Amino acid sequence: MTTATHTPAHVPPSGTGDVPEASASLAAARRRSDQLEADIVRDPTRFRVLTGDRPTGALHLGHLLATLDNRVRLQDAGVDVVIVLADYQVIADRDETGDLPAVVREIVLDYLAAGIDPARATIFVHSAVPALHQLMLPFLSLVTVAELERNPTVKAEAADAARRQRRGMSGLLFTYPVHQAADILACHGNLVPVGQDQLPHLEVTRTVARRFNQQYAAAQPYFAEPDALLTEAMTVLGDDGTKMSKSRGNALELRASEDATAAFFRRAKSDARRHITYEPDARPEVANLLRIGAHFAGTTPEALAESVGAAGAGRLKEVVTEAVVEGLRPLRARRRSLAADGDAVVRGVLARGNARANRLADGVLTDVRELMGTVY
Repeated sequence: MTTATHTPAHVPPSGTGDVPEASASLAAARRRSDQLEADIVRDPTRFRVLTGDRPTGALHLGHLLATLDNRVRLQDAGVDVVIVLADYQVIADRDETGDLPAVVREIVLDYLAAGIDPARATIFVHSAVPALHQLMLPFLSLVTVAELERNPTVKAEAADAARRQRRGMSGLLFTYPVHQAADILACHGNLVPVGQDQLPHLEVTRTVARRFNQQYAAAQPYFAEPDALLTEAMTVLGDDGTKMSKSRGNALELRASEDATAAFFRRAKSDARRHITYEPDARPEVANLLRIGAHFAGTTPEALAESVGAAGAGRLKEVVTEAVVEGLRPLRARRRSLAADGDAVVRGVLARGNARANRLADGVLTDVRELMGTVY
């Protein structure tokens, strides 16, 4: 759901703007999210999280800091975490899928190495759960074309297609927000970790749930309207100074070697000022290195900047490299061990995850058909 679950990689986040209504809405979402965090501490069994990724390549440092660490946190807190590998969404905006089985294998290994425990979390593949996609049909009837056109992901994709003069947006991508609603509601997900820019994506799911209840289950609402769990996810820059992304080729993969990690940070952008300070607005590339280094060193960006001082960007990069290499050492060791028998491990994880996802989605589809009066 990287996250409102699995937005296409090239689609930029949608801004909320500075209008008072948007600010008030965001403030309300933050208050609700804070309450949810407290509720998780009191009774994590009340919640089921649905999140996921598009399998377009192995996961990288940005995924770890932005989503994986939070998924592990929720899992360890006792929340039921369900993760979808949205392979059908790979074909939403591209003609070639690549070697999907190989990519899925690598991502599952990344999950396990990062601490996702298949005994406590569910990992499944989109295409392995037919009932989930069948739910899209009634759900599509609950939204209008105009509402889909206003969705930030759809608007950004339409603009991207026009800018690149490529083929028009696919029908699958146009209906992406409803497909995402099916992902969440097919497992009765009631909590979705998102950044504030992704709130509009989740609102479509809430709308589908609300309208289904109004139309088919007015006496006793069937779907809960899922809540947003706002995450203060770190934005991690790639070695070119733009947001780290598989599609841009600027990422540090979690499975990278120590030498590749050192090379990545040596070529990472900084600036010409020798004295290192933490100024996110004025010095974004330096701030990025400080945030990454501080995360793995267990300190603050300000403290790390002070420790480097006038030693310059070269020394900063050395410090960050050492922190990242040491911090990722256990993850990479687990990954190497898992990869030694990776095919069998991945098959077992997905067999269990797909089976549970099918049980959940089949049950929801059966209920939906009964509520709609379409059981013959």
